[in-house]
Amino acid sequence: MTHTELTPLDRRFADFILRESGKPSPLLWSVVAMLSRAVQEGDICLDLTRIAGREIRIDKEMQTFPDIGELLAILGEGGFSTVGAPGEFCPLVLDGAGRLYLYRYWKYESDLAAAILRKAADAGGTLDGELLARGLERLFAGFPGEEGETDWQKVAALAALRKNVCIISGGPGTGKTSTVVRIIALLLEQAKGAPLRIALAAPTGKSASRLRESVSSMREALACDPSIKELVPREAVTIHRLLGSIHGSTRFFHSQENPLSYDAVIVDEASMVALPLMAKLVAALRPEARLILLGDRDQLSSVEAGAALGDLCGGGRRETFSLEFATLVAKISGVGIPAAPAGGALPPLADALVVLRRNYRFPSESGIGGAAREVNAGRGREAMAILKNDAFFDAVWRDLPTPDKRVRAFTETVLDGYGRFLQAETADEALRLFSAFRFLCALNGGPYGVEGINAVIESILAARGLIDPRPRWYRGRPVLVTVNDYNLKLFNGDVGITFPDGGDDGRLRVFFSDADGGVRGVSPVRLPAHETCYAMTIHKSQGSEFDRTEMILPGENSAIMTRELIYTGITRAKSGVKIWGKEDIFIAAVSRKMDRKSGLRNALWPAG
Repeated sequence: MTHTELTPLDRRFADFILRESGKPSPLLWSVVAMLSRAVQEGDICLDLTRIAGREIRIDKEMQTFPDIGELLAILGEGGFSTVGAPGEFCPLVLDGAGRLYLYRYWKYESDLAAAILRKAADAGGTLDGELLARGLERLFAGFPGEEGETDWQKVAALAALRKNVCIISGGPGTGKTSTVVRIIALLLEQAKGAPLRIALAAPTGKSASRLRESVSSMREALACDPSIKELVPREAVTIHRLLGSIHGSTRFFHSQENPLSYDAVIVDEASMVALPLMAKLVAALRPEARLILLGDRDQLSSVEAGAALGDLCGGGRRETFSLEFATLVAKISGVGIPAAPAGGALPPLADALVVLRRNYRFPSESGIGGAAREVNAGRGREAMAILKNDAFFDAVWRDLPTPDKRVRAFTETVLDGYGRFLQAETADEALRLFSAFRFLCALNGGPYGVEGINAVIESILAARGLIDPRPRWYRGRPVLVTVNDYNLKLFNGDVGITFPDGGDDGRLRVFFSDADGGVRGVSPVRLPAHETCYAMTIHKSQGSEFDRTEMILPGENSAIMTRELIYTGITRAKSGVKIWGKEDIFIAAVSRKMDRKSGLRNALWPAG
């Protein structure tokens, strides 16, 4: 860190803390302003070791910070009433590792860590080993792995039944949802007819809808008794809806004082869940309730502060399980997994984290799968070699056109990707066709961001007579909802298409897919906050999948360009991705790993 640009909010907050501290201190002012900036940029805390002993330009002024020992002494022993130690009720909390927090973020982090560790220490109840062994064999039959390959889906199922917390990570196509549907069946079989209340949740309306559809499509194929299938949940809701949002408040109806009634809560797309929301969700669970988190630890983190799933997964650590769990897995399923030596100390979450490795969507010859693996490993040149190799037809590289050449470069793709949905005869058909393809951008602004690319796409479609964008609302305009509206049952991430409602006057409405597989129309004037979405940011595409995508990278390097962003963009496509960019910027982005500062990982994985 060599330079920090402050916002008016950062300065005003630093002014306030300094006034409350009762002592003038330019050093405290600078540290607090930088803490405010760090939180706005996604960190949970300010790591003082990153600024100690360094000269940093804050706005236009250079400031030299003392070394870490002196800096901690000044802040911790300087008599500032606004700075306290962990557990003290002060606006700022300074821990022994040199992390400075806003109190509420320290509270979220410490409460979440304590609750997760309690659940990791709790057994998930007494298991009927023989019933479980039969269920595993029946429900997970037909593993297509090579001889000696571990069936990690079976391991995940055993981990989920053995403990009250389980984290199942894996990329798109590794079978996270199919695994959890089988886990639900195993839990129901173990209940032996006793009531078992299970909730399915996801961070956005779109991801909740996809979870519901996936579970529904897999339910009937389960190799279990029909009575068990009937008990598999049929609904999935947003986490906000599960907890009960209170209008105008950051609090929820369900909390530690008023816990959820469910015996198990399963959360999909957990990488999108910010630390505050994760803390509130876990606090609202009864002590004996199970928590199962599904997500891709290599994806982008939430837009808000924190990287909760990444921290819960230990930051990409390789799994080593306890000898006790490894013995249980071998006994019940016949699967061998790496185990620590007898008596070896392991973090409490060691037996609760399982990473699914076999990819059922992207075979070894897949360009998408190969490029994603190389990006994840930080090997940008190797990923570029795959993208430029004509043998990989599903992942293609194109050099970024200059701004004045964008229309020529994108015309064929725009017409191929969006022409069919604009000629659809029904709103249902238009939604289905539109969902197959999308432009994804790294940024919002600029000629290669969402705003610029949307304008280019509209000009191409208008030139061919497919749309008339002169009125704000025109036939075919696609929109992305960006906030939750519980009255209209529209949620952040929902996509609608503007289409005639079938009446004689040709009135336009915005049509969305509904929970029953049909569509419903909403008057444009009633829509919550929204934006045109021929193109959308990679961040907002999380929780979505498309048959094909065009990913547009910026023409200049940017701190937002990280391997997590590139990986997330590549893996939104199921059958084809084309990446437009500059080779040096792509390689630089893949080498840059997102690093959100917090103390959660250290609290959960002290040796990690």
